[in-house]
Amino acid sequence: MSALTHWLSELSGPVVYVVVAALVFAEDAFFFGFVLPGETAVIVGGVLARQGVVDPVWLSVAVVLAAIAGDGVGYEIGRRLEPRLIGDRRRARRVEKARDLVRRRGPAAVFVGRFIAFLRSFVPAMAGASEMPYRRFLLYNALGGLLWGVGNVVLGYVAGAAYERAESLVGRTLALVAALLVIVALVVWRIRRHRERNS
Repeated sequence: MSALTHWLSELSGPVVYVVVAALVFAEDAFFFGFVLPGETAVIVGGVLARQGVVDPVWLSVAVVLAAIAGDGVGYEIGRRLEPRLIGDRRRARRVEKARDLVRRRGPAAVFVGRFIAFLRSFVPAMAGASEMPYRRFLLYNALGGLLWGVGNVVLGYVAGAAYERAESLVGRTLALVAALLVIVALVVWRIRRHRERNS
């Protein structure tokens, strides 16, 4: 995460919006949830918003729109490529179970799936493959994307504030410790000097 923070912090504000939104979109749309740190990028974006690199409101808008659009593409991929998603018999049984879950608990699966890393890139395709009506999918996808996007930006923003506080606290603490060490050293030096004079 520190490498991602460092890399994003070196980019200009507009580029940060694009990079974070692109990571969120690709994670959701193309089953890259295991290799692309979409959620981490959003949290780091929130930290950068705290530092004034980007605006938290516009970052939230970009993240929410990317999340909704990414899931929409995932839904279409699932709807159009269902036979390829299924593949062999063993996988077909698993996919059928997932589709059955989406059929039975469709709206809840779409909403909750947004908050679980593995399901985030998998559920939209399963919703499409299970022929869940797009309007229903879009409603719960949008609700989940809104809460997830804004929530993670706020989480990053708060984490950035907590880090700044901790940094200033550590800075003050180190200054106090240094001052205390200087005072102790002066006292010890004075005592030794006094003993040397009296001996």
